[in-house]
Amino acid sequence: MLKFCSCIEVLAGLDICANVMKEKMHTLSPLPVDYLQPSERSLTVTLHHGSVAHKDPCMLGFDLVTCIELIEHLEESELKKFPEVVFGFMAPSIVVISTPNSEFNCLLPRVMLYRHPDHKFEWSQAEFQSWALETARCYDYSVEFTGVGHPPTGMEKVGFCTQIGVFFRKYPQSAESVQSEKPMEAVYKTVFKAVYPSLKDEKYLQNAVISEVIFTAQIIKHRLMSKRQEYSDDPERKSKFQLSMDCFSDYLGKVVVEKNMEPFVSGNEVYIPLRTIFSFPRVNRLCGTFEKLCKLIAGNVTLSSDGSAVMFNIEHENEEN
Repeated sequence: MLKFCSCIEVLAGLDICANVMKEKMHTLSPLPVDYLQPSERSLTVTLHHGSVAHKDPCMLGFDLVTCIELIEHLEESELKKFPEVVFGFMAPSIVVISTPNSEFNCLLPRVMLYRHPDHKFEWSQAEFQSWALETARCYDYSVEFTGVGHPPTGMEKVGFCTQIGVFFRKYPQSAESVQSEKPMEAVYKTVFKAVYPSLKDEKYLQNAVISEVIFTAQIIKHRLMSKRQEYSDDPERKSKFQLSMDCFSDYLGKVVVEKNMEPFVSGNEVYIPLRTIFSFPRVNRLCGTFEKLCKLIAGNVTLSSDGSAVMFNIEHENEEN
């Protein structure tokens, strides 16, 4: 679900069971639409096989770490190392930890001791809060408690079905402290990596700009030829027709159109000035500058001899039609 959040550019998953990741990892691969319409942000998704009780430099530099229904699966020795790895080594700005609330178990049918056979423990509200507050104190974090799964009316004292602690780092982590903690070699094994197509990649940006330029030019040409058809009974305008500035400005959405930006027809050639195409918001946003537009489409779009306009040959199009 997180890959659809537009603010996220790097996602990394860690699990002790490689088979679980291999069964699900295909859902993290880019879809065909991601290549047809690349996002403006970059996104890299990686899955690692390893233990949260071990330090690996690939987990440094993250803003947020989530441990959803994780800690209750840890052996006692792993649980002791967990705070140092997550809060001391990774040290993200925010840590979200959820774990079952054992006090809620009396409301769950068929739960005798723990909710899952792999659980090593399940904490009460007081036990979790005691652990969380002590961990926050040791590593300069604050913590807020919440949860999911409300108890029925009259049973409010049992608390949430799953309890959650949201930890916020009090002070920024210095680059020196990160470097001093950095292990010399990796201990996790990468089992999956997907780099999504992005407009920050010149290749995808160029394809997007070329497509948008051709699409925009085709729309303008269609509009121009429709207007020209209205004057087809006038011999002078039939040979060379120029769209009025007022009409074209309306089409552009009240954009001021200078004289040298007007598209025109000369003989069998239709000319759509690049300055006109650049004035369209989508093209403008993609390129940023007119010079970048010219660079990205060079050699990929048919231009006039001076390179100032996209050119269409309507005689060839009529023959194809």
